[in-house]
Amino acid sequence: MSAIPEHRPAAATTSEEPLTILVYSDDVRTREQVVLALGRRPHPDLPEVRYVEVATEPVVREQVAGGGIALAVLDGEAVPAGGMGIAKQLKDEVYGCPPVLVLTGRPQDAWLATWSRAEAAVPHPVDPVLLAETVVSLLRARLAVSAR
Repeated sequence: MSAIPEHRPAAATTSEEPLTILVYSDDVRTREQVVLALGRRPHPDLPEVRYVEVATEPVVREQVAGGGIALAVLDGEAVPAGGMGIAKQLKDEVYGCPPVLVLTGRPQDAWLATWSRAEAAVPHPVDPVLLAETVVSLLRARLAVSAR
């Protein structure tokens, strides 16, 4: 299997430039829940966000490797390729991989997200407040790294 090409980090952003969040799930309802929970601006101090909704693993790899993704939200319960396995592969193969948040099947599965090297995990069903807090934290950290 060939390695994924080097990731080009998201460009430094201003309040005018939206951040791109990739949302992966084979279930359109899960993708919709994430997008609705976060909205266009998860926090007033952050730039607006735009979403790239993805239903298949090859497209996730292509999008992340292509650069410009500020955060990847991956459904750990997706089939046939679960978000945790995809997260592990991205972290192993993409230089400068963006932060990854994995949606786990239940809170007890958070340890699996640690194995996948995801920066955070939020359990299903999606809790909009917990998801937004976690995403805001990850995006702030990403912007701080990009500003250096």
